[in-house]
Amino acid sequence: MTKEPLEKEAEAFVSEEKEVKTAKDAIAGACDIIAESISDEADYRMEIRRRTEAKGLIVSTAKDEKAESVYENYYEFSEPVSKIAGHRVLALNRGEKEKFLNVKIEAPTEEILRYLEKKIITKENPQTKPVLQATIEDAYNRLIAPAIERELRNELTEKAEDGAILVFGKNLEQLLMQPPIAGQVVLGWDPAFRTGCKLAVVDATGKVLDTTVVYPTAPTNEKKIAAAKATVKDLIHKYGVTLISVGNGTASRESEQIIVEILKEIPEKVAYVITNEAGASVYSASKLATEEFPNFDVGQRSAASIARRVQDPLAELVKIDPKSIGVGQYQHDMNQKKLGEALGGVVEDCVNKVGVDLNTASASLLEYISGVSKVIAKNIVAYREENGRFESRKELLKVAKLGPKAFEQCAGFMRITGGKNPLDGTSVHPENYEAVEKLFAKLNMKTEQISDGPTAFFIKDYKKMAEEIGVGEITLRDIIKELQKPGRDPRDEMPRPILRTDVLDMKDLKVGMILKGTVRNVIDFGAFVDIGVHQDGLVHISQMTKRFIKHPLEAVSVGDIVEVKVISLDLAKKRIGLSMLLDK
Repeated sequence: MTKEPLEKEAEAFVSEEKEVKTAKDAIAGACDIIAESISDEADYRMEIRRRTEAKGLIVSTAKDEKAESVYENYYEFSEPVSKIAGHRVLALNRGEKEKFLNVKIEAPTEEILRYLEKKIITKENPQTKPVLQATIEDAYNRLIAPAIERELRNELTEKAEDGAILVFGKNLEQLLMQPPIAGQVVLGWDPAFRTGCKLAVVDATGKVLDTTVVYPTAPTNEKKIAAAKATVKDLIHKYGVTLISVGNGTASRESEQIIVEILKEIPEKVAYVITNEAGASVYSASKLATEEFPNFDVGQRSAASIARRVQDPLAELVKIDPKSIGVGQYQHDMNQKKLGEALGGVVEDCVNKVGVDLNTASASLLEYISGVSKVIAKNIVAYREENGRFESRKELLKVAKLGPKAFEQCAGFMRITGGKNPLDGTSVHPENYEAVEKLFAKLNMKTEQISDGPTAFFIKDYKKMAEEIGVGEITLRDIIKELQKPGRDPRDEMPRPILRTDVLDMKDLKVGMILKGTVRNVIDFGAFVDIGVHQDGLVHISQMTKRFIKHPLEAVSVGDIVEVKVISLDLAKKRIGLSMLLDK
């Protein structure tokens, strides 16, 4: 412990050889070494990080306060690091990336410096204390604080991304599991202005019967509108169209008005449905679409996809990269590999949950089945085209490169309707067929009964019966569950899309109106609901239910049909505020 002035003590360390020319240089060098050692001390870092996390604020300011942007809410913003919501973190990151915002973490600096001083300055010395205080401040501001800020922001971002991916996955699952509108001839309508609306008529099996282009939207005239109406009426009459599926993109609103006029002018009973066309343009320009429709242009493919989406949403949506389907938030800002893997897993789960019809499924749908690779999927389709429909699951073993192992994995997910064995139309695995036959023999029943629809089983002792037919009790219960509702589609339990016959404009809306709508997207702070006008309305989390919920997914899912009340309208910004609390 020195009593001498520091500069005097430092003179002993002056060395031309070591490039320490003065006593001040020697002190500065010593301070740098001390600052580095403070910064490298793990215990200090951990404690500083803990205090920053607990008491720090994440603060954002505008780079240009006059600039108009979607980030105006964040031009003067601060929130505790410990409490900030994931969607706000992602919004701040994007605003910073797009150079609208300055974002930083404000730590409890004074408290942290006092803590470090207490740890480092253990003895009172008027000669060294001021220098050490300055060194501690330098170590914190220059070395520790920036590193901890980076760590915390990376951690907040990672946490926010994981949360967003979970929401995205849940939304995607709901979208994929929407019930198909089966047995309808559908007119797919891909709306547009200048280039015209592309139409495609698709029969009940998904086969494209006809395609054309009409010009009822701006720039247009009475002659073009009349010609468009006549074309659509002809298509409806010629092919027996029962449903029009309109994409919800550009010119959707204007197309909808024309469709409503047409529906009022024709004797046929035809409804229309607004279909989320997210990803249709991605699909229509893809290699897969080119293989599927080699003679169609991009617009025709898109119209066919919009039609097929209502007939079998799952079969159509698997053709599109899940990231392009448009449910969720900030998908382009997050770790693409992690997002891709998570969403691919969701698609796979949905396909395996529903199963696929072996005689109609496309290669892109088949490749999501457990044990089926891209090559095998293509070989299944090629075998079907060459030899006609599959009559039994065992035929799969004749498909090139599909060996016993792959058969074991995939067979339970493949369905054959109207095949030789009624069990082929259920999710019962072929390895359990023998057990099922024994079960039916013991109950004096015939397997043919499965084709007749739901079957009642009277089993008193499951354990005993399972032993007798040679399967585990859990397997037996699963078999019974499936055979009670053979070939059931889990999607049937989901809410069906709203079919419309009339149209609403935003100007027709009034505060207090109660409407039915479809949940299009769920995000961290609410849900967007399609109420039949061009703009989706927002139900904020606070307007969903009277009970406390942490996340909107606790109250709603994509595809849900909900009753909502209009609580605010902003025509200029095209914003609609909705509430699900109808008795308010």
